[in-house]
Amino acid sequence: MRQSVSATEREALKLGIIDLVADSVPDLLAKIDGRHVKTSGGSVTLQTKGAVVKPIDVGWRDRFLNLITDPNVAYVLMMLGMLGLFFELANPGVILPGIIGGISLILAFFAFQNLPINYAGLLLILFGIVLLIAEFKVVSHGVLTIGGVIAIVLGSLMLIDTPEMPVGVSWTVILPVVGATAGVFVFAISAGIKAQMRRPATGSEGLVGEVGVVRTPLDPEGQVFVRGEIWRAVSDAGRIAEGERVRIVGVDSLTLRVTRVAAG
Repeated sequence: MRQSVSATEREALKLGIIDLVADSVPDLLAKIDGRHVKTSGGSVTLQTKGAVVKPIDVGWRDRFLNLITDPNVAYVLMMLGMLGLFFELANPGVILPGIIGGISLILAFFAFQNLPINYAGLLLILFGIVLLIAEFKVVSHGVLTIGGVIAIVLGSLMLIDTPEMPVGVSWTVILPVVGATAGVFVFAISAGIKAQMRRPATGSEGLVGEVGVVRTPLDPEGQVFVRGEIWRAVSDAGRIAEGERVRIVGVDSLTLRVTRVAAG
């Protein structure tokens, strides 16, 4: 049975957990000189005293790959990629979100090859994104959004599967990323709802509520001038003389229904 023990290097040396303690690389080479090591080719005697140490610098490629394989960075890349592709699909032709999203997802998948990924966590995150997108189509009064946020948070906690090591996505990364993702979707949903509820500003429907001037007397039919155009109109308020101001209350095909605007 294995037990977890917290000990200093001196205590570990006394307990036989480690073979020796060295203060530096030259000190280490001096202390292991003459030791016998068993290898696949047989027993080997180390001759390391006075050996020349050649430091190997880490190149930019290895530093970059080491950066993106960090669980927190890989997680952010994945979420950024999903958001980028979502906005590209929602607004075809924008291009930039699609490029950024595609690159981010590919980098995230590369990083996941070197990390112990829990696919249940990944599916929960994808399911949460689907719930947030479904909020656009289904009026759930926020239920789908709440469910999506919960699914993403749970999936983020389960994403990196390392029961033997305390390695995973940090709370300090999960909360801001999930909050920003939910905020973006909520903003997009609210903007879409406002756009649907906004009164039409173009076409014949956009004329409702506008004020025009009578060009030929309405008795009850005539012509009115509105938005730089002359329209055929029918009065809902009896005869209206030329030059009076009228308000458009409806549109029937290409005929406006108008009523007199009270003076003042």
